[in-house]
Amino acid sequence: MTRIDIIYEPIREDLAAVEETLGSVSRADAPWLAEMLATVLFAGGKRMRPAIALLAGKFGDYQKERSVPLATSLELLHTASLVHDDIIDSAGTRRGRPTASSLFDNHAAVVLGDYIFAQAAVFVAQTGNTEVTRLFAETMIVMAEAELAEDRTAFDYHQSIDAYLRRIKGKTASLFATAAQGGALVANASRDQADALQSYGENLGMAFQIVDDILDFSGDEQEMGKPVGSDLMQGTLTLPSLLLLENRPKDNPIEALFRERNSPDLLAQAITMVRESDILERSYQKARDFGDRACAALSILPATAVRTSLEEITDYVLERRT
Repeated sequence: MTRIDIIYEPIREDLAAVEETLGSVSRADAPWLAEMLATVLFAGGKRMRPAIALLAGKFGDYQKERSVPLATSLELLHTASLVHDDIIDSAGTRRGRPTASSLFDNHAAVVLGDYIFAQAAVFVAQTGNTEVTRLFAETMIVMAEAELAEDRTAFDYHQSIDAYLRRIKGKTASLFATAAQGGALVANASRDQADALQSYGENLGMAFQIVDDILDFSGDEQEMGKPVGSDLMQGTLTLPSLLLLENRPKDNPIEALFRERNSPDLLAQAITMVRESDILERSYQKARDFGDRACAALSILPATAVRTSLEEITDYVLERRT
């Protein structure tokens, strides 16, 4: 068993049910649609969002028939957002595999993402919980707003760290928060527990995205399955690049890169400057701070194996290298 398998042990059977449900989604009547769905639904993700939803449900009146559809809807929402992200970024690979937009034309990939969004809505409706359904819809709005904000500020180097944190809160942390809070709500956990889990998910999501942004500078291309420096090449500022701009307000390769839009030499300079400074460690410290907040939010919950799994997910996120 891998480390993540051990962490997921308390919800192993129901996570397998989520996997089976995703398989049912991929079994579309049209063979070409089934192939497209299988390509994106089984591309090697860790299923972290559905796992968090299932674990959160264990603090209430856990019922598989409500929690599994919710967990499935969250994975579908996440997958659909990645399909659209890859189109926007013109990404050729994700997790070392070709993206939907590189395998199919962009128009087909856009509609595929829409199809998966619709499937996600079907599954969240199966929970029969109007509060969770509303939360799901609100999360889609927040994620879309953050994506639009990222698009509108592409190649603009006059951005702040606070704006970056707001953006990743919407684009990434909101879905982690909804997974944790929604999992509790669908199981009728107490309001205090649901609020604590929402805080856990949001802070975990912030840590997750910061680590992801660090790996865009420090990671290994083969392990990550995408080129190092992808964010900068797309004109997206992240915490490490913002700290570099802060450290070197003049004669900064990022400004020149954003003006030229396509310079491997300037990209290489920026990556080297980040790697040879204390920026990565400062960024990791910010991620660890969010991780500490995530675990602190769990303190009101019973000290069970499920809570331990949530705490260990935080460690896993902070220590991951892909």
